Amino acid sequence: MTTASPTSVDSAPIPVENDPGGGVLSGRYRALTLGIVSVVLLLAFEATAVNTAMPVAARQLDGLGLYAFAFSGYFTTTLFALVVSGQWCDRRGPLQPLFTGIAVFGAGLVVAGTAPGMWLFVAGRAVQGLGGGLVIVALYVVVGRAYPERLRPSVFAAFSSAWVLPSIVGPVVSGAVTQHLGWRWVFLAVPALILLPLAVMGPALARSEREHPVPKGAEFDRRRTVLAAMAALGAGLLQYAGQRLDPIGLLPAAAGAALLLPAVLGLLPQGTLRAGRGLPTVILLRGVAAGAFFAAEAFIPLMMVTQRGLSPTLAGLTLTSGGLSWALGSWLQGRPGAERHREAMIRGGFVLTAVAIAGAALVLVPAVPVWAAAVAWGVGGIGMGLTVASVSVLMMKLSAPQDAGANSASLQMSDALGNVLLVGLAGVLFSALGGGSVAVAHGNAEGAGSPGAFAVIFLTMTGVALLGALVSGRVRRA
Repeated sequence: MTTASPTSVDSAPIPVENDPGGGVLSGRYRALTLGIVSVVLLLAFEATAVNTAMPVAARQLDGLGLYAFAFSGYFTTTLFALVVSGQWCDRRGPLQPLFTGIAVFGAGLVVAGTAPGMWLFVAGRAVQGLGGGLVIVALYVVVGRAYPERLRPSVFAAFSSAWVLPSIVGPVVSGAVTQHLGWRWVFLAVPALILLPLAVMGPALARSEREHPVPKGAEFDRRRTVLAAMAALGAGLLQYAGQRLDPIGLLPAAAGAALLLPAVLGLLPQGTLRAGRGLPTVILLRGVAAGAFFAAEAFIPLMMVTQRGLSPTLAGLTLTSGGLSWALGSWLQGRPGAERHREAMIRGGFVLTAVAIAGAALVLVPAVPVWAAAVAWGVGGIGMGLTVASVSVLMMKLSAPQDAGANSASLQMSDALGNVLLVGLAGVLFSALGGGSVAVAHGNAEGAGSPGAFAVIFLTMTGVALLGALVSGRVRRA
């Protein structure tokens, strides 16, 4: 449920000036909408499948200590790809970066699925992140260029709705494949789905580009590209330092911080890190919401397998309710009359997310039934649906037409940074508190390590979500 960074060029996406009427599935928009949804469907299925297969993959590759890297590595390379994609879209339109991203994403799946060790597996996930970063910015630019403002909430709701089927089918299929054929086929089978978005979206997107040609003269901003590379490298160094947990780790930690901080300040809108009113806070909240939710979600299947003895299939199904309810929350924010309640929906979404993360932690108590985690994650999905879609709508509303591409990319950059930093933090806490010693055998907990590692992760992310609720009032302009 995902998830660009600041582009740099002023030739941003052009909004539709002559609205012909009709909905997102009317004749003019039907093919394009179905194409967009098919791309999101591909990303969603991969994400739910990875969540289910990861506990087994990490054990078989002897890489449980690098468990969080498999998630944060994806978002680390996404940081760089987001900036490149935003500029590429502004210079050439979204067609090239979108299809290039889909191809790179598929290549990453193949690398991960054939990896003989955990580090190469993480490298495959990093390649996936490059493709995913190219794709997600291009999708946002398509929405900004091809749809009038009145339809954008419905398109963002369709993004979330595309997670429904993968949330239901993904854990079951991935779990069954993992148990009977092996976790590698979870990655190697997904590239076949790439053909669907290519076939559906190509003609519709080409027509949209003809109708809304890209202004001439846009050039790549080398400064932003360098900053994006600095951000990705700095984030990677910080994650590596967090895994070492020794004095030598202070060196890459210092180098990572020295690279990451100025890069973030240069890439995100001015005032983002201090929650400046209006657009800066909107951009910031996207990262806070995504980071807190997905850092907790990454560890739920592992917790269910190691602490409660569930099979990979049942552990993955715990997250299904979140995908379903996310679509519900996104649908609610797109209802008529919801526009005047944007701030309240964002704040309420953060509160629901905090309740969900704290509720999932209760499953660590043996007396609490395992289905309580699914109920909690259903609550969190509603909160995320309200928050993420509302933040996206506000971003578009607060952006001038010439800034829509850059701000769409900034929104995704914040998303990726939130994931990198908070998933990375969760990985550090997990290793420091003995979680890396967890060994999973035959779907049962064997040497399950300290439940405190999971508890600290969930309580930390609960606090982050509550912080987001406190800051949400600043989405209003001064």
